[in-house]
Amino acid sequence: MTTIEIMHRAKAAAPALARADSETKNNALLSMADRLEEACDAILAANALDVAASRSHISEVMLDRLTLTKQRIYDMAEGVRQVAKLPDPVGQVRRQVDRPNGLVIRRVGVPLGVVAIIYESRPNVTSDAAALAIKSGNACILRGGKEAHQSAAAITKAMQDGLRDAHLQPELVQLVEDTTRQSAAELMSGVGYIDLLIPRGGAGLIRSCVENARVPCIQTGTGICHIFVDETADLEKACSILENAKTSRPSVCNAAEVCLVHKKIAAQFLPMLYDKLVTARQAQGIIPVELRLDQAAASIIPGTLAGNDDFDTEFLDYILAVAVVDDVDHAITHIAAHSTGHSEAILTADENNAALFTRAVDSAAVYVNASTRFTDGGEFGLGCEMGISTQKLHARGPMGLEELTSYKYVIEGNGQIR
Repeated sequence: MTTIEIMHRAKAAAPALARADSETKNNALLSMADRLEEACDAILAANALDVAASRSHISEVMLDRLTLTKQRIYDMAEGVRQVAKLPDPVGQVRRQVDRPNGLVIRRVGVPLGVVAIIYESRPNVTSDAAALAIKSGNACILRGGKEAHQSAAAITKAMQDGLRDAHLQPELVQLVEDTTRQSAAELMSGVGYIDLLIPRGGAGLIRSCVENARVPCIQTGTGICHIFVDETADLEKACSILENAKTSRPSVCNAAEVCLVHKKIAAQFLPMLYDKLVTARQAQGIIPVELRLDQAAASIIPGTLAGNDDFDTEFLDYILAVAVVDDVDHAITHIAAHSTGHSEAILTADENNAALFTRAVDSAAVYVNASTRFTDGGEFGLGCEMGISTQKLHARGPMGLEELTSYKYVIEGNGQIR
């Protein structure tokens, strides 16, 4: 089926879902979750083909993003069930105004219509996106990368089977068969069919969509995420937070890429950080973190001297850029110059510095004394996410159900004229 035909079918299927009640949509989601678990063996077999084809072409951390296990598939199904439990944003009265003339004006949540998502080598995005789209009343067009196409196809089939079980049209969730740039271009130019396009992947994909899309497009984040270790920070906790933010899953967009350290504690803290991320990991036989150091940091600990681009790179790997800064204001200035607006953190015991940092840092998520790895729809109580928006209009941060809806005004009167 061509991409144009898929868009036609999604457009035709969307109105019936927009009228569906919460019970119908929730039943569909529960059926989709059941079908995912029932199709576990088929999905794993498809995923094995993707992994085998990609093994010599992508890094180990990216291969981890691609690889599915039985537990990951069951986690995907549980994520769909969690979305079913969330409040339905469609029909939700977000504001009501009772006018002096007797008019009652309500702002009511409505679906967008057809949501398309272009994503790369993360198969779980397939189920997350479909679940959020169905619950928010939207038809969903999925365009995955070629590395994960077999996996995405098996996941999509399971979810379509679940829709059929619930007596909904399978065209509400469709996977684009063409993984070339042509299909992406067709989605970007799908005026009249695509109500929102969400790119979820690397900087090149996001830039291409933002620059070329003729349909409304959300700018989702590459994540050059910063952690600033202030002079009053608990240094043991800081090491633990940085280890989690960098190494728990370095291939995701909420992993830390830059560590900024207050100059007053640099001589004490940087050797602790080196021991945690390099020495201890080598002793355990696990991948150590390569530290890319500015001149001040390099005078304290061993590592690679940072190049011109190292503070502007989303490494998605076991690499961390490290710089020494004068104070919280210097950290804020550095972040403003290099951040992609995703997630930043300050580690501090100084409430004034924490308040200044959270006011002044202009990113979608700003943390005090916690890992940036929490920037995630599930961790934020949204069930899962369609992506993490780093722009400011319509949606910002993890995109859940409300961000996949718009609103209309419903006005009730009793013969009023103007």
